[in-house]
Amino acid sequence: MDERQLLADRFEEHRGHLKAVAYRMLGSLAEAEDAVQETWLKLSRSDADGIQNLGGWLTTVVGRVCLDMLRSRTSRREDPMDDTFVPDPVLRPLSVVDPEQEVLQADSVGLALLVVLETLEPAERLAFVLHDLFAVPFDDIAPIVERSSAATRQLASRARRRVRGATPSAEPDLAVQRRVVEAFMAAARAGDFEALVAVLDPDVVLRADSGALIGGAAASKVVRGARTVAEQALFFRQFAPAMRMVLVNGEIGILNAPEGRPRAVMGVTVSEGRIVAVYILADPERLARLDLGALD
Repeated sequence: MDERQLLADRFEEHRGHLKAVAYRMLGSLAEAEDAVQETWLKLSRSDADGIQNLGGWLTTVVGRVCLDMLRSRTSRREDPMDDTFVPDPVLRPLSVVDPEQEVLQADSVGLALLVVLETLEPAERLAFVLHDLFAVPFDDIAPIVERSSAATRQLASRARRRVRGATPSAEPDLAVQRRVVEAFMAAARAGDFEALVAVLDPDVVLRADSGALIGGAAASKVVRGARTVAEQALFFRQFAPAMRMVLVNGEIGILNAPEGRPRAVMGVTVSEGRIVAVYILADPERLARLDLGALD
């Protein structure tokens, strides 16, 4: 076995971790794959024999690659990120049996958190993700953002406050989540408006991202309040035969996939027995790239 193959094998041992870092940084599975591939290219062009801690080196490099991608994304965008944006979901069957995917579907990377991370400045996001989610020391993060360790600590602290203030407190028990989602689906199928209102928090927020292919801004929306969201949910009745429960980023959610073709994915956040947030991705272009093989 030649040296390049040995290096490739060593890299593959870290691929899952690197993708988890990149996914949290970018909120896009496709971009996360691109970042991991760029990290491999940088490793293959480097003096690998001189790297004492390969895992730490790769984590730092993928963080830097993601930071550059976020900054490039920000510079290209004339307008701020639309409130309707929903990150790429990670879908798994209710009975999770794939340990290699655990890092992607962990509770710490729920859609609610990813939505909040989209509102952070690139350097804030990097400092928070690497330190708070992956325990990377500030001394290692500081060179990436070109700041002192103290300033980097402040970036993470500022991001942490925004995350805590904006992320709903989620119910950790999947059984409880399932009962609430089942009640929601039953009410939607029956067209029972009051039952829908009862399962929704009074301040529930629904975020629907339909992309640019089926109505664009007109189809995407943010809706607030139990009665208003319940009115929207009544439209789900027509899709009832193709709706099934799945894990969406480690939480109970709903997939609408008639004839195996995904039309929409709905993630929810349940708190104190009610749904406090709904995230719907209905962008055909992004849905077409989802991997549904794990659901079979």
